[in-house]
Amino acid sequence: MNRGRPRSERVDGAVAAAVRDLLDEIGYQALSIEKVAARAGVGKAGIYRRWRSKAEMVFETAVHGPGIAPPADTGTLRGDLAALGERIVALLSAPHARPAVPGLLADVAADPALAGRFASGFVDSERAVLGEILDRAERRGEAAGADPAFVHALLLGPVFAYLFLGGGDVPPPDLPARLAAAVAAALGVEE
Repeated sequence: MNRGRPRSERVDGAVAAAVRDLLDEIGYQALSIEKVAARAGVGKAGIYRRWRSKAEMVFETAVHGPGIAPPADTGTLRGDLAALGERIVALLSAPHARPAVPGLLADVAADPALAGRFASGFVDSERAVLGEILDRAERRGEAAGADPAFVHALLLGPVFAYLFLGGGDVPPPDLPARLAAAVAAALGVEE
């Protein structure tokens, strides 16, 4: 994301609404910054001050937001991972996110510069949240030295498989708890 003068909440809200509306109407592939600017009633420069690409704009406004906070401390690694798993399932299966993610990831994969910004902007913040959760677990004596990147892959992989590889299956409601148990077991954490 570009940094500059303080962001206008009005512009942010208008752009987010325009992105969601256009995703519903025309889909990710046909969506463009020009169309979003016209729908939102803002200049393209205002959008480019916030995001360098369509993919970054869509991900931040329709999927994830600019950052995430760790879930409240539940007192156990399993509980914390289940809470985070619930958030992941909710974010990726949201009505505007679900149809956008495959095209968005294709754009990221096709552009090394975008992939680098995506990793440093979004993936790193997600892994930092996992780092905080794992640090809490380590302080409780539950898990020591766990790799946030590995845990990130363990949590996201099954959700992606259900939503994007399995024909659009709806994840089962107990998926977050099952993921938390599987990740805890992979880390050698007893029940």
